Amino acid sequence: MTARILLVNGPNLNLLGTREPEIYGSATLADVESLVTRAARDFSLEVRAVQSNHEGEIIDAIHAAREDCAAIVINPGAFTHTSIAIRDAISGVALPTAEVHISNVHAREAFRQHSYLSDIAACVIVGCGVQGYEFAVRRIASLLAE
Repeated sequence: MTARILLVNGPNLNLLGTREPEIYGSATLADVESLVTRAARDFSLEVRAVQSNHEGEIIDAIHAAREDCAAIVINPGAFTHTSIAIRDAISGVALPTAEVHISNVHAREAFRQHSYLSDIAACVIVGCGVQGYEFAVRRIASLLAE
């Protein structure tokens, strides 16, 4: 059986490619999902991709991952700075998790500089553009191989 990664993209990431391209670039969500799928294949991993603007749907996807995923790659979007519930879901499923942010959140507004997930994540990748998702997959694959 092939191991699977849950790829979660939070609110407004469905607008990638058109939303503030000076910050987030021109890649679309479909581009991100393709990038992650290609990177995962290098390690014989499958990907299930979920994007939602709704906190509860993200939590439900994380809970479901417990049944058939080995790890999570998540860009929680604005929920990074607000959602204890998503943090609790990730803690509850106890899967290695990579937190990804396209922009360098530490060089942006003060409210974006705090993450409720970073201290429970296996790794945090910020400011690498969409390439950060590929780095996250590589790191998760390395952790799964240990």
